[in-house]
Amino acid sequence: MSILFGPAGNSDSFYEQGYKSSVEMPKWLRNMGLDAYEYSFSRGVNITQATAEKIRDQCEEHNISLSLHAPYYINLASPDDNKIKKTKWYLMSTLEAAKWMGASKIVFHPGSRGDQPREQAFSRAKSVFREIIQEKNNKGFDNIYLCPETMGKKNQLGTLDEILELCREDDKVIPTVDFGHIHALGRGALNTADDFEDIIKRIRDELGEQSLKNLHCHFSRIEYTQAGERKHWTYGHTQYGPDFEPLAAVLHKYEVGGTVICESRGTMAEDALKLKTIYLEIKK
Repeated sequence: MSILFGPAGNSDSFYEQGYKSSVEMPKWLRNMGLDAYEYSFSRGVNITQATAEKIRDQCEEHNISLSLHAPYYINLASPDDNKIKKTKWYLMSTLEAAKWMGASKIVFHPGSRGDQPREQAFSRAKSVFREIIQEKNNKGFDNIYLCPETMGKKNQLGTLDEILELCREDDKVIPTVDFGHIHALGRGALNTADDFEDIIKRIRDELGEQSLKNLHCHFSRIEYTQAGERKHWTYGHTQYGPDFEPLAAVLHKYEVGGTVICESRGTMAEDALKLKTIYLEIKK
Protein backbone atom coordinates (compact mmCIF):
# COMPACT_ATOMS: atom_id res chain seq x y z
CA MET A 1 0.00 0.00 0.00
CA SER A 2 1.49 3.34 -1.01
CA ILE A 3 1.18 6.71 0.72
CA LEU A 4 1.15 10.08 -1.02
CA PHE A 5 3.14 12.97 0.41
CA GLY A 6 2.74 16.70 -0.02
CA PRO A 7 2.51 20.10 1.70
CA ALA A 8 -0.25 22.12 3.30
CA GLY A 9 -0.06 25.36 1.35
CA ASN A 10 2.92 26.83 -0.48
CA SER A 11 6.50 26.82 0.78
CA ASP A 12 8.40 30.08 1.13
CA SER A 13 10.79 28.82 -1.55
CA PHE A 14 7.94 28.63 -4.08
CA TYR A 15 7.58 32.41 -3.94
CA GLU A 16 11.33 33.01 -3.58
CA GLN A 17 11.81 31.21 -6.90
CA GLY A 18 9.48 33.71 -8.56
CA TYR A 19 6.24 31.74 -8.64
CA LYS A 20 3.08 33.64 -7.72
CA SER A 21 0.01 31.51 -8.31
CA SER A 22 -1.12 28.24 -6.76
CA VAL A 23 -2.02 27.17 -10.30
CA GLU A 24 1.72 26.60 -10.68
CA MET A 25 2.03 24.43 -7.58
CA PRO A 26 1.10 21.01 -9.00
CA LYS A 27 3.91 21.09 -11.58
CA TRP A 28 6.34 22.50 -8.99
CA LEU A 29 5.46 19.69 -6.57
CA ARG A 30 5.73 16.98 -9.21
CA ASN A 31 9.18 18.28 -10.18
CA MET A 32 10.17 17.94 -6.50
CA GLY A 33 8.97 14.33 -6.44
CA LEU A 34 5.83 14.90 -4.37
CA ASP A 35 2.34 13.51 -4.96
CA ALA A 36 -0.17 15.55 -2.94
CA TYR A 37 -1.22 19.11 -2.16
CA GLU A 38 -3.55 20.56 0.46
CA TYR A 39 -4.98 23.90 -0.64
CA SER A 40 -6.13 26.06 2.26
CA PHE A 41 -9.20 28.26 2.49
CA SER A 42 -8.20 29.19 6.04
CA ARG A 43 -9.54 32.79 5.84
CA GLY A 44 -12.53 32.08 3.60
CA VAL A 45 -13.46 30.46 0.30
CA ASN A 46 -12.11 33.10 -2.06
CA ILE A 47 -11.53 31.48 -5.43
CA THR A 48 -13.18 31.83 -8.81
CA GLN A 49 -14.47 28.81 -10.64
CA ALA A 50 -12.05 29.54 -13.48
CA THR A 51 -9.00 29.49 -11.17
CA ALA A 52 -10.30 26.43 -9.35
CA GLU A 53 -10.62 24.55 -12.63
CA LYS A 54 -7.11 25.57 -13.66
CA ILE A 55 -5.75 24.06 -10.43
CA ARG A 56 -7.81 20.92 -11.07
CA ASP A 57 -6.41 20.61 -14.59
CA GLN A 58 -2.84 21.06 -13.36
CA CYS A 59 -3.31 18.48 -10.62
CA GLU A 60 -4.67 16.00 -13.15
CA GLU A 61 -1.84 16.70 -15.62
CA HIS A 62 0.87 16.27 -13.00
CA ASN A 63 -0.82 13.50 -11.02
CA ILE A 64 -1.16 15.44 -7.76
CA SER A 65 -3.82 14.35 -5.26
CA LEU A 66 -5.67 17.44 -4.01
CA SER A 67 -7.34 18.00 -0.65
CA LEU A 68 -8.80 21.23 0.72
CA HIS A 69 -8.73 22.80 4.17
CA ALA A 70 -12.00 24.55 5.04
CA PRO A 71 -12.02 27.98 6.77
CA TYR A 72 -10.87 28.21 10.37
CA TYR A 73 -14.09 29.99 11.36
CA ILE A 74 -16.08 26.74 11.50
CA ASN A 75 -17.55 25.83 14.89
CA LEU A 76 -20.02 22.94 15.00
CA ALA A 77 -20.63 23.51 18.70
CA SER A 78 -21.48 27.21 18.73
CA PRO A 79 -24.58 28.02 20.79
CA ASP A 80 -25.22 30.93 18.41
CA ASP A 81 -27.61 29.83 15.63
CA ASN A 82 -26.28 32.54 13.31
CA LYS A 83 -22.75 31.18 13.69
CA ILE A 84 -24.04 27.69 12.96
CA LYS A 85 -25.56 29.01 9.72
CA LYS A 86 -22.17 30.47 8.83
CA THR A 87 -20.46 27.19 9.70
CA LYS A 88 -22.76 25.34 7.32
CA TRP A 89 -22.18 27.97 4.63
CA TYR A 90 -18.39 27.69 4.98
CA LEU A 91 -18.54 23.93 4.53
CA MET A 92 -20.99 24.06 1.62
CA SER A 93 -18.83 26.71 -0.07
CA THR A 94 -15.76 24.51 0.38
CA LEU A 95 -17.66 21.55 -1.06
CA GLU A 96 -18.59 23.63 -4.10
CA ALA A 97 -14.94 24.60 -4.55
CA ALA A 98 -13.91 20.95 -4.13
CA LYS A 99 -16.26 20.02 -6.96
CA TRP A 100 -14.65 22.65 -9.21
CA MET A 101 -11.13 21.65 -8.19
CA GLY A 102 -11.54 17.88 -8.32
CA ALA A 103 -10.62 17.52 -4.63
CA SER A 104 -11.87 14.40 -2.88
CA LYS A 105 -11.26 15.41 0.77
CA ILE A 106 -12.14 18.44 2.88
CA VAL A 107 -10.30 18.89 6.17
CA PHE A 108 -11.95 21.02 8.84
CA HIS A 109 -11.63 21.94 12.51
CA PRO A 110 -14.70 20.90 14.54
CA GLY A 111 -14.60 24.05 16.69
CA SER A 112 -14.33 24.89 20.37
CA ARG A 113 -16.51 24.33 23.40
CA GLY A 114 -16.38 27.94 24.57
CA ASP A 115 -18.08 28.25 27.96
CA GLN A 116 -20.11 25.07 27.51
CA PRO A 117 -19.34 21.83 29.33
CA ARG A 118 -17.41 19.63 26.91
CA GLU A 119 -20.05 16.90 26.76
CA GLN A 120 -22.77 19.44 25.95
CA ALA A 121 -20.64 21.13 23.29
CA PHE A 122 -19.80 17.84 21.61
CA SER A 123 -23.42 16.72 21.65
CA ARG A 124 -24.38 19.92 19.81
CA ALA A 125 -21.48 19.44 17.39
CA LYS A 126 -22.70 15.94 16.50
CA SER A 127 -26.24 17.15 15.95
CA VAL A 128 -25.12 20.01 13.68
CA PHE A 129 -22.76 17.67 11.83
CA ARG A 130 -25.63 15.30 11.03
CA GLU A 131 -27.50 18.22 9.49
CA ILE A 132 -24.43 19.14 7.43
CA ILE A 133 -24.05 15.58 6.15
CA GLN A 134 -27.70 15.53 5.11
CA GLU A 135 -27.38 18.87 3.31
CA LYS A 136 -24.12 17.76 1.68
CA ASN A 137 -25.76 14.64 0.27
CA ASN A 138 -28.90 16.50 -0.81
CA LYS A 139 -26.76 18.94 -2.80
CA GLY A 140 -24.95 16.19 -4.69
CA PHE A 141 -21.62 16.33 -2.87
CA ASP A 142 -21.92 12.77 -1.60
CA ASN A 143 -18.71 11.64 -3.34
CA ILE A 144 -16.53 14.09 -1.36
CA TYR A 145 -15.11 13.09 2.04
CA LEU A 146 -15.45 15.33 5.07
CA CYS A 147 -12.37 14.91 7.27
CA PRO A 148 -12.64 16.32 10.81
CA GLU A 149 -9.21 16.97 12.26
CA THR A 150 -7.72 15.98 15.61
CA MET A 151 -6.86 19.21 17.39
CA GLY A 152 -4.01 20.30 19.64
CA LYS A 153 -5.51 22.63 22.27
CA LYS A 154 -7.47 21.71 25.37
CA ASN A 155 -10.39 24.06 24.70
CA GLN A 156 -10.91 22.76 21.16
CA LEU A 157 -13.13 19.87 20.20
CA GLY A 158 -11.19 17.21 18.36
CA THR A 159 -9.66 14.59 20.61
CA LEU A 160 -9.07 11.29 18.82
CA ASP A 161 -12.13 9.84 20.59
CA GLU A 162 -14.32 12.74 19.43
CA ILE A 163 -13.08 12.60 15.84
CA LEU A 164 -13.67 8.85 15.61
CA GLU A 165 -17.20 9.36 16.94
CA LEU A 166 -17.90 11.97 14.24
CA CYS A 167 -16.54 9.57 11.63
CA ARG A 168 -19.13 6.96 12.57
CA GLU A 169 -21.87 9.32 11.34
CA ASP A 170 -21.36 8.54 7.64
CA ASP A 171 -19.25 6.40 5.29
CA LYS A 172 -17.95 9.56 3.63
CA VAL A 173 -16.48 10.93 6.85
CA ILE A 174 -12.88 9.96 7.56
CA PRO A 175 -10.45 11.31 10.16
CA THR A 176 -7.67 13.79 9.57
CA VAL A 177 -5.14 12.44 12.06
CA ASP A 178 -2.84 15.32 12.96
CA PHE A 179 0.01 13.62 14.79
CA GLY A 180 1.58 16.94 15.75
CA HIS A 181 -1.66 18.01 17.40
CA ILE A 182 -2.02 14.70 19.25
CA HIS A 183 1.58 15.04 20.43
CA ALA A 184 0.94 18.59 21.66
CA LEU A 185 -2.39 17.85 23.35
CA GLY A 186 -0.69 15.00 25.19
CA ARG A 187 2.24 17.30 26.04
CA GLY A 188 4.78 15.17 24.24
CA ALA A 189 2.79 11.95 23.98
CA LEU A 190 4.25 10.49 20.77
CA ASN A 191 7.79 9.21 21.13
CA THR A 192 7.95 5.52 20.26
CA ALA A 193 6.55 3.25 17.58
CA ASP A 194 4.18 1.86 20.22
CA ASP A 195 2.73 5.34 20.78
CA PHE A 196 1.90 5.69 17.08
CA GLU A 197 0.77 2.09 16.81
CA ASP A 198 -1.81 2.65 19.54
CA ILE A 199 -3.40 5.38 17.39
CA ILE A 200 -3.42 3.33 14.19
CA LYS A 201 -4.92 0.33 16.00
CA ARG A 202 -7.60 2.54 17.58
CA ILE A 203 -8.63 3.83 14.17
CA ARG A 204 -8.71 0.31 12.75
CA ASP A 205 -10.68 -1.07 15.69
CA GLU A 206 -13.20 1.80 15.71
CA LEU A 207 -13.69 2.34 11.97
CA GLY A 208 -12.65 -0.97 10.42
CA GLU A 209 -9.66 -2.26 8.49
CA GLN A 210 -10.71 -0.34 5.38
CA SER A 211 -10.23 2.96 7.22
CA LEU A 212 -6.47 2.46 7.06
CA LYS A 213 -6.51 2.25 3.27
CA ASN A 214 -7.47 5.90 2.79
CA LEU A 215 -6.16 7.64 5.90
CA HIS A 216 -5.58 11.39 5.80
CA CYS A 217 -2.73 12.55 8.03
CA HIS A 218 -1.08 15.81 9.01
CA PHE A 219 2.45 15.85 10.37
CA SER A 220 4.83 18.48 11.71
CA ARG A 221 7.09 19.12 14.64
CA ILE A 222 5.22 21.20 17.17
CA GLU A 223 5.88 23.30 20.25
CA TYR A 224 3.39 23.02 23.10
CA THR A 225 2.51 24.38 26.54
CA GLN A 226 0.33 23.03 29.33
CA ALA A 227 -2.67 24.16 27.25
CA GLY A 228 -1.50 22.20 24.21
CA GLU A 229 -0.34 23.37 20.78
CA ARG A 230 1.65 26.60 20.59
CA LYS A 231 3.51 26.69 17.27
CA HIS A 232 4.44 24.56 14.25
CA TRP A 233 8.14 24.27 13.39
CA THR A 234 10.21 22.76 10.58
CA TYR A 235 11.39 19.17 10.58
CA GLY A 236 14.92 20.46 11.17
CA HIS A 237 13.91 21.84 14.58
CA THR A 238 14.69 18.57 16.30
CA GLN A 239 14.22 20.03 19.79
CA TYR A 240 10.52 19.57 19.10
CA GLY A 241 8.67 16.34 18.43
CA PRO A 242 7.37 14.14 17.16
CA ASP A 243 9.88 12.27 15.00
CA PHE A 244 8.58 10.72 11.80
CA GLU A 245 10.70 7.55 11.73
CA PRO A 246 8.62 5.58 14.27
CA LEU A 247 5.39 6.63 12.55
CA ALA A 248 6.77 5.64 9.15
CA ALA A 249 7.58 2.18 10.51
CA VAL A 250 4.02 1.81 11.84
CA LEU A 251 2.47 3.01 8.57
CA HIS A 252 4.48 0.39 6.73
CA LYS A 253 3.71 -2.36 9.27
CA TYR A 254 -0.05 -1.85 9.00
CA GLU A 255 0.02 -1.27 5.23
CA VAL A 256 -1.61 2.12 5.69
CA GLY A 257 -2.58 3.96 2.51
CA GLY A 258 -3.74 7.51 1.92
CA THR A 259 -1.96 10.82 2.32
CA VAL A 260 0.54 12.49 4.63
CA ILE A 261 0.36 16.29 4.48
CA CYS A 262 3.28 18.17 6.00
CA GLU A 263 2.46 21.34 7.94
CA SER A 264 5.98 22.53 8.69
CA ARG A 265 6.42 26.26 9.13
CA GLY A 266 7.54 27.70 5.77
CA THR A 267 9.28 24.54 4.52
CA MET A 268 6.24 22.30 4.16
CA ALA A 269 7.12 20.98 0.68
CA GLU A 270 10.79 20.42 1.45
CA ASP A 271 9.90 18.63 4.68
CA ALA A 272 7.19 16.59 2.94
CA LEU A 273 9.95 15.29 0.68
CA LYS A 274 12.04 14.41 3.75
CA LEU A 275 9.09 12.48 5.19
CA LYS A 276 8.61 10.65 1.90
CA THR A 277 12.30 9.74 1.78
CA ILE A 278 12.17 8.39 5.35
CA TYR A 279 9.11 6.32 4.52
CA LEU A 280 10.59 4.87 1.33
CA GLU A 281 13.82 3.96 3.14
CA ILE A 282 11.84 2.05 5.77
CA LYS A 283 9.83 0.23 3.07
CA LYS A 284 12.99 -1.17 1.45
